[in-house]
Amino acid sequence: MTMDPLTDREIRASFVNCSKGEASRLHVPRDLAGRPWADLDYLGWRDPQSRTRGHLVLPYDGRLVGAVLRAPESGVGARRSMCSLCLTVQSGGVALWVAPRAGKAGKQGHSVGTYVCANLACSLTVRGKLRTDSPGMFETLTTEQRVARLETNLRSFVARVLRD
Repeated sequence: MTMDPLTDREIRASFVNCSKGEASRLHVPRDLAGRPWADLDYLGWRDPQSRTRGHLVLPYDGRLVGAVLRAPESGVGARRSMCSLCLTVQSGGVALWVAPRAGKAGKQGHSVGTYVCANLACSLTVRGKLRTDSPGMFETLTTEQRVARLETNLRSFVARVLRD
């Protein structure tokens, strides 16, 4: 399932793990009109003001769900790592992204994390539109199957964020 183009207002209203005030202050990408929406399963971006902040927005059970993410100052390092969403192996291009849980659990400081491509561009990677710097592993799955796997893994992560 690909994304329909989103507006700034729709993006800000989608966040489930931050306050409305925090969502209103997020740095939403300015190039929304130029995004390759037909190739995106989710909108992901790093905050240009803080490389440790990232954001995901995706359709989830009939609504848009956005999640604020945090990453360490640097990625995993020089060794090869695998993204938990798209299962792409990259040299230093994967980071541990951590999201506060939604609702009461998040207010109590609970969070969930997973290793994700540091550029948050898994949709483009699984479609072969963005190359990694690592040869990775040979896959026999079709592009459609890789996209379906990405969507399943992404939904699983978001379900963990939403679990209260």
